[in-house]
Formats: sequence, C-alpha cells, structure tokens
Amino acid sequence: MHSIRQFTLDDWLKLVVPACVLVASLVAGYVIRQLLFRAFRRWGSKTASNLDVVLIRSLRGPVMIWALILGAYLATQSLDLSDRHAGLVERSLLILAIVSITMMAASLAGNLVRYYATRVQGALPATSLTQNLAQLFVILVGALVLLRHFGISITPILTAFGVGGLAVALALQDTLTNLFGGFYVTVAGQVRLGDYIKLNTGEEGYVTDISWRSTTVRALANNLIIIPNAKLAQAIVTNYYLPERRMSLLIPVGVSYDSNPDQVEKVLLEEAERAAGEIPGLLADPAPVVRFIPGFGDSSLGFTLICQIAEFVDQFPVQHELRKRILKRFQKERIEMPYPTRTVYLREDARGAGG
Repeated sequence: MHSIRQFTLDDWLKLVVPACVLVASLVAGYVIRQLLFRAFRRWGSKTASNLDVVLIRSLRGPVMIWALILGAYLATQSLDLSDRHAGLVERSLLILAIVSITMMAASLAGNLVRYYATRVQGALPATSLTQNLAQLFVILVGALVLLRHFGISITPILTAFGVGGLAVALALQDTLTNLFGGFYVTVAGQVRLGDYIKLNTGEEGYVTDISWRSTTVRALANNLIIIPNAKLAQAIVTNYYLPERRMSLLIPVGVSYDSNPDQVEKVLLEEAERAAGEIPGLLADPAPVVRFIPGFGDSSLGFTLICQIAEFVDQFPVQHELRKRILKRFQKERIEMPYPTRTVYLREDARGAGG
C-alpha cells in the first residue's frame, strides 16, 4: 500500500501517457463505430433488407469493448511492468477479447436466424428454440477456442460429460423430452409461428413461440396457453393455416316447407355474391354455392350456404354480417323461417271408452 501511494505521489506523471492512450482509444472507437453504423445505414437504405439493423444491434456494445481492450493493451506498453505482470495483463485482455467476440457472434447468430427465417422460403421458423440453439453453438465454439489457447485438452472434459450425461439424462428426462419434442415440431414445419391451431384436447389459438420447454399459444380471448412440447408432439393437431389460410365457411339456413327451393337458392347466392365485395375476409373466388343439405327436417327445409373466407378468424364477422343480410332479404321476399313445430296424434282406446 505504501509503495502504491509513493508511486502515485512521486511518479504520477507516468500515468498521464497511459491514461491519454486509453481515452484516445475510446474516442477513436466511438468515432469508428459512428462511421461504421452510418455506412451500414446508408447501405441499408439502398436495399430492401434490414441487415443493417441486425449488424448495428449486434456491434453496438462490442465495438466499444474492443476499443477499451486495445486502449488497455497500448496503455500497459507504456508502463514499466515486470514480465510477470505484463503477461498477466495480456492474458486477461485476450480472455476478455475472446469472450466479447463470442458473445457478439452469438448475438449476431440469433439475430440472423430471426432475420432469415422470415425471409428465406423453407428456412426454419425463428422460434426461441432455433435462436437459442444457434447461440449455444457459437458459445461452444468460443469456449473450445479459449480452452485450446490455454492448452487445456478437451478430451477429459468430453469423457466426463459422457459419463455424467447418463445421470443428467435420467434426472432431466421430462426436460429433454420437451426439448426434443420442440425440436421435432420446429423441424417438421407442421406447426409454425403465427399459425392458428387446435388440439384434440380443445386448446386453440395462434402459435406465438416455440421454446426449449413449451409452445405458447395465444387464444382469441387474448390469453396465453402454455403447452409442453412433448404433449404437442403427441397431440392430434388441426392447423387452420395449412395447406393454405383460405378455408370454407358453411352457414346452415332453414326455411318453411311452403318455400320455393329455387327461389331460396337464388336469394342466398345473390346475398353471398353481393357481400363478397363488401364484407372484409369474404372471398369472391371461389364463388359461393348453395346445397339442399341437410334437406328435409322436422319443421323446415335445410339449406347450406358454402363460401370461402381468407382465414379462420374471419368466419366470425363474416357470419355476423351474412346472417343479418339473409334475414333482411328473407323478410323482403316473404320467405318464412319457421319455428320448430311438432304434431301429436292422440288415439283413443275403444275398450277404455266403452267401459
């Protein structure tokens, strides 16, 4: 402590040059970062991609860290340090550099997975699982580089992992089952982000994320449903967005037995075709059709109006508007929609009446 205090009092001028070098490195790093980001933005404005945003997001912090590492290295060169202390500083700065590069590369890998998954046809969806796997791979490569630099053999480490892997697998059996289930669901491509799905157990909604443990589904009521990946992989799933989002909408309509079937069919088609250009989500192509199904009912003639909608959730506003239009048109055309009726015949017992 006395020697440090004495050095500070007597040789404080020796710290001026290293401090100036460190500050100059940070200033230079900041200037270089601003020029580099400006070039990225200029390049991004000339293209339709958002790669400039991905690169800026990944390099914003690491550039200053690298400037600090360079400044610290140059500053130590101007100090009269012993070989032992100089080597310790160099090794510490090297470790920091490898760690910072690894973390930057991991962040860049995750951002690139998210970017290309939404733009490249056939690529894996940008779920939390795929992003985490990409980042984990980069971190493992960085750890191997760091171990190799210090001459640490990874063979004993891999052997230890192999021996302990069985115990870990048994202890984390449910977790690993969910992990591989999520990986299977992601790679299969049968359940994708943004799809509207329904499970055989009744849960339904939009897929918002697939993580290493569970799949998150947002219901129409804006509630989140958390489904373990193992359950999802084993469930019977209806995907309303595959093979395409367009789907058929069936609206049953019952009219009186006194109605003319041809007139009913004509009225239904006219209202559906007219509404196709006015109701959002109702498609004009393929054209709507009417079928005399289910046909003869207990108290009415059953027709089914079949039309096409853009996607699953459009069925609710489309049905709402179409039913109102059909009812008004039926009232105008004096087409009756009967109430359920039942005729009961009572047969009198002759012997009971004569007794």
